[in-house]
Amino acid sequence: MLPLTKRSKSLLAAVLLAALAGCGAADDGAEPRGGAKKEAAARPAVPKEAVPDGLPGMPPLLDPKDVYAADRPGRLSPVVKDFPSRVYVPNTNSNTVSVIDPTTYKVIETIPVGIQPQHVVPSWDLKTLWVNNNRGHTLTPIDPATGVAGKPVEVHDPYNLYFTPDGKYAVVMASLDRELVFRDPHTMDRKKTVPVSCYGVNHADFSADGRYFVVSCEFSGELLKVDTAKMEVIGQQRLPFQGAMPQDVKISPDGKTFYIADMMAHGMWVLDGEKFTTPRLMPTGKGAHGLYVSRDSKEMYIPNRGEGSISVFDFGQKKLTKKWWLPDGGSPDMGGVSADGKVLWLSGRYDSEVYAIDTKTGKQLARIPVGGGPHGLAVYPQPGRYSLGHTGVFR
Repeated sequence: MLPLTKRSKSLLAAVLLAALAGCGAADDGAEPRGGAKKEAAARPAVPKEAVPDGLPGMPPLLDPKDVYAADRPGRLSPVVKDFPSRVYVPNTNSNTVSVIDPTTYKVIETIPVGIQPQHVVPSWDLKTLWVNNNRGHTLTPIDPATGVAGKPVEVHDPYNLYFTPDGKYAVVMASLDRELVFRDPHTMDRKKTVPVSCYGVNHADFSADGRYFVVSCEFSGELLKVDTAKMEVIGQQRLPFQGAMPQDVKISPDGKTFYIADMMAHGMWVLDGEKFTTPRLMPTGKGAHGLYVSRDSKEMYIPNRGEGSISVFDFGQKKLTKKWWLPDGGSPDMGGVSADGKVLWLSGRYDSEVYAIDTKTGKQLARIPVGGGPHGLAVYPQPGRYSLGHTGVFR
């Protein structure tokens, strides 16, 4: 074999770089028309060792062993670093969003929105907060830099909202329509509708490599497994509990296990997402509803709406280690963790209030009156490079 000259070495390096870029921009057959293919091709190639056989175009994990590595305290994206820290609370029964200043624990503004707002959802690019007006069939955009609401966008039955890890699509959980609707993440134009045979699609989370996501079906007690690129249901199962009512879904830091809160089974299901075999139930408390991971990826907070408590799950020990009770009771529901990781914010669904809880001691720091039926509140901004939706699932 002849020795390589300086020029031939440069040519070989260029060929190898081109080949890698081609792999990163592979066409998965799900591209919308127009400029989206050019945009996808312009994204940097995803290192194969970071996301093995993962979703093309998905930013690689900072740590292959921890999907939440980008969510550490203070690690704010340049996009959000100058946004004021706020807690946005959708009041389902009042058709408003209460805005709380977390430093004073006071409501500083009340924003009128559409009918039955369910969740406040950060966009994939972190620039917009979308209020899901479920029965008003609209999404209200809020600019988190100014707190000003924009013109509502018509979207039918938006109970909840997610974004694919590559940023290509928004996924509307159309609960009563019994559909998963893939839309443009900016304009919300419909791209593909996926009818489902279960009732009440509501929450989801994505696999570590982004290839699939697991969806809970609240009213029929079922789970779906959906191929992200193909936008197709590839698995479905009924939970082994009479009257099961699955809610929030969250993946473990190591990406090996999905957890699904169940408000009627009073615990969370532990699921192998790859095998999608029958999960086992871990009892937590009456009305288990939300699932929120600590900033160090060591624990997960599980609000039990029916008994006014929060269970704490240790990922390393794979068991519940603590239980915090709200003084004077309450109905802790949905929420999120503060940017510094010190406060867990939860809505009080049946009590028209919001709770601020110390994540070290479990002590209630504040109890703040808001509108009627507060639900999926968003703490914003939070650390992370991009949002997968819901009340703030960041990678």
